Amino acid sequence: MRKVFVIVSTLLLASFVLQFVFAAVGAFTKPAGDGAYALHSINGMAVIPALTLLTTLFAALAKAPGRLIALAILPLGLVVVQALVAALANAFTDAAGASTPLGLTIAGLHALNGIVAVHVVVSVHQAARKLARPVEAAETEQLPEGTASERLVVSRVNEETS
Repeated sequence: MRKVFVIVSTLLLASFVLQFVFAAVGAFTKPAGDGAYALHSINGMAVIPALTLLTTLFAALAKAPGRLIALAILPLGLVVVQALVAALANAFTDAAGASTPLGLTIAGLHALNGIVAVHVVVSVHQAARKLARPVEAAETEQLPEGTASERLVVSRVNEETS
């Protein structure tokens, strides 16, 4: 399950990378129509939440620490915040539908929240890779006997063999 956790977290990270690409596609599409951000919307509202749920599920099945499982579900909450920030930014347009300075400032928070979400996913992915890494025999030889570190290594080896 730990390898599957790594694979799904990799897919989630790739989806977040694509999310920034899709945002750029929407921003630079000329003429900008209603569908300019379609890929960005679909990825952000469907693909990323689904992959986040799968990542969380496999984190739990891989017996990851509770803190890592909580970190794995965090992008789902950040996606909800993303939608709220985008809606709030769109609410601050003028009568003609043009952007206002306040609306653009709020829209900037949308980008910042996206950056935070990417950092969370990178952390989840790194932790998943660390969890899936086998314990080397050389690592166990370097630890003083009877330490908490040794007990942790022994318990990881026992988990992996059972």
